[in-house]
Amino acid sequence: MFRHIVLFRVHDDASDAELEQAVSALRGLGDEAEAVSWNVEVSLDSRKGRVIVEDTTFADAAAFDRFRAHPAHIAIADQMARISDWWVGEYHTRDN
Repeated sequence: MFRHIVLFRVHDDASDAELEQAVSALRGLGDEAEAVSWNVEVSLDSRKGRVIVEDTTFADAAAFDRFRAHPAHIAIADQMARISDWWVGEYHTRDN
């Protein structure tokens, strides 16, 4: 399995409507992904600002690579670049 976790720190000047639209668009992106699991939520902890959490599991890195090249992913990445900065964590999961 391949985990892809993104924390989007939404800019302070982005409106609540832009935040809600971004969450909706990111959730919809899950329909385009070959994801084993796809979850998008706004962090409950807002002490450091508004953060959108995208937590995704893919079957393997190849599925992630196909998703990353998908036009829908490219479009939402452009949208998110206008309203946020982000940090990405990716790793292969280990069998227990």
